[in-house]
Amino acid sequence: MTEQPLIVLLPGDGIGPEITSATREVLDLLGDFIWEEHLIGGASIDEHGQALTDEVVQACRESSAVLLGAVGGPKWDAAVASDPSAPRPEQGLLGIRKELGLFANLRPVKPFAALLDASPLKRDRIEGTDLLVVRELTGGIYFGESGRRGDDVAFDECAYSVQEIERIARVAFEAAARRAGGDRSPKVTSVDKANVLETSRLWRETVTRIAEEYPDTEFDHFLVDNAAMQLVSRPADFDVIVTENLFGDILSDESAMLTGSLGMLPSASLGTDGPGLFEPVHGSAPDIAGQGIANPLATMLSGAMLLRDGLGMASEATTVEEAVDGVLRAGLRTPDLYTGAEGETEVGTEEVTRAVIEQIQG
Repeated sequence: MTEQPLIVLLPGDGIGPEITSATREVLDLLGDFIWEEHLIGGASIDEHGQALTDEVVQACRESSAVLLGAVGGPKWDAAVASDPSAPRPEQGLLGIRKELGLFANLRPVKPFAALLDASPLKRDRIEGTDLLVVRELTGGIYFGESGRRGDDVAFDECAYSVQEIERIARVAFEAAARRAGGDRSPKVTSVDKANVLETSRLWRETVTRIAEEYPDTEFDHFLVDNAAMQLVSRPADFDVIVTENLFGDILSDESAMLTGSLGMLPSASLGTDGPGLFEPVHGSAPDIAGQGIANPLATMLSGAMLLRDGLGMASEATTVEEAVDGVLRAGLRTPDLYTGAEGETEVGTEEVTRAVIEQIQG
């Protein structure tokens, strides 16, 4: 690349600083990057009284890509419990997604061969699984009219526009086309609750119409409850799953357990143009923060997505993924992955980071 890419680093809370620091070390082996670190979430609340500042938003807008750790923790939950108007760390994450126009969340789910026996599902259920959850990020119940609550009743609004559904559907169909090749044919599964919800009926009508633009792609619909069951009974049958915000949040976390640990699932949040946001799917894990045992591999894999989808550095992204695979094949396991099986060695954040670096350096 002719210019040094600027990566904004948002470590966040809990284990966020540990896992993003480890990932930065790995990425620096593969490119000449300029890094700019800023606060978000609870750390920003402590320093600035708000979860996301205008300065951070502007820095992210001017960047080539954004790498985020995780936000949240009991300290700030307690503050909100005593004062519902207190700022929440999660407002930082939702805010930066909105400010950058990030409407598509991509969560690949492909269990590493070395972790097939770490999944709660039997090996023969998950072998061959290689799916992508495409979750809509800016609509639905998370962004509807502010919920209201009375003494004994509460409600939240779920709303979607045709334009919001059209653009996420196209992301899913284009992703399926990119993933096709060899023995893989493109397939998109749209997930909704069209038998009950009016928003889901609009979703189904709109995605069906967009599917007509991709005649070479196999296309079907699942109701969300059926999709949840099929994900654990025959996950290898899925290719690309596209769904709305709430359903995508739940189904992608369910899918994460196919990999053996939520600590292994990366994600990318993308918009029409401008920088993307790359982060692990897991939370801030404040109970293990500072103990040196956090699993940085999902963040490293998010870094690989940053290289591929954010900076166009596909070969370097593959290098990271192959290094993570090599470390797992060697039997190294952070506590969340360690089962005590023969050939496994329990290690901490620093040890697994050094092992990934050694794999890259050869």
